[in-house]
Amino acid sequence: MESATATVNGIRMHYRSGGSGPAVVLLHGWPQTSYCWRELFGPLSETHTVIAPDLRGYGHTDKPPSGYDKRTMATDIAELVRSLGHERVDVIGHDRGARVAHRWALDRPDQVRRLAVLDIIPTREVWRRMDTGLARGYWHWLFHLQPDLPERLAGQDVAGYLGYFFERWTHQRHALDPAAIEHYVRAFSAPGALRAGFEDYRASFPDDAEHDEADAEAGHRLSMPVLALWGESGLLDRLDPLEIWRDYADRVTGQAIADCGHFLPEERPREVGDHLIRFLRAT
Repeated sequence: MESATATVNGIRMHYRSGGSGPAVVLLHGWPQTSYCWRELFGPLSETHTVIAPDLRGYGHTDKPPSGYDKRTMATDIAELVRSLGHERVDVIGHDRGARVAHRWALDRPDQVRRLAVLDIIPTREVWRRMDTGLARGYWHWLFHLQPDLPERLAGQDVAGYLGYFFERWTHQRHALDPAAIEHYVRAFSAPGALRAGFEDYRASFPDDAEHDEADAEAGHRLSMPVLALWGESGLLDRLDPLEIWRDYADRVTGQAIADCGHFLPEERPREVGDHLIRFLRAT
């Protein structure tokens, strides 16, 4: 995989790319970067051109003060793939990246051929189902929504704050080895990185919520094939993600990944890769 930078939608976006064939775009989540896909670069690039950007505000991509609503972040990626000469792509998103991917597929169904979402339910459903049980897993959403305070507290110990999630959200804890954790801590220790990551969450309400409600009221659904995968011992263990996604998409398949927490691409890369390759090869 080669690293490069493109200017898209007014920002400089870092991305990794390699392979040949139909394009597949990999969108990472928080608190990570495109490095999270490292175990899947090889298998996917055997049959596809793989494009893995650092999202707006993450990694080596610019960290502007605004533009973290998912519509703008999806526009960043849409412009990137077009600048690279691709009109239609398959999209795989994990965590926050899956929320960008969902919005991209809703706004530009002509550009997204297939969509895989890893360890999420739609953002609208998180807010609709928020109760004491769900809040125990998604407490960080409410904390990250607060202005200034998360930066002040987490900034005192970036390694400690991120380490909490890498410890609590994993089943296969050895999968996130010290080198990987060091990479993420270094990325979020860069100027503006913590703030940008929290702005991603702050955009969830009201900006993203308003866009999601407008689509729901208009009856907009995903028409392309959708694959939903989640960790058996992850954040969605008390929910039925397939049934939830079927309220938002016409063609949904998927399953839980056994012995896996939240970080699917790193905890169970072989199993996740097998599911993704079968999905991408399906007609």
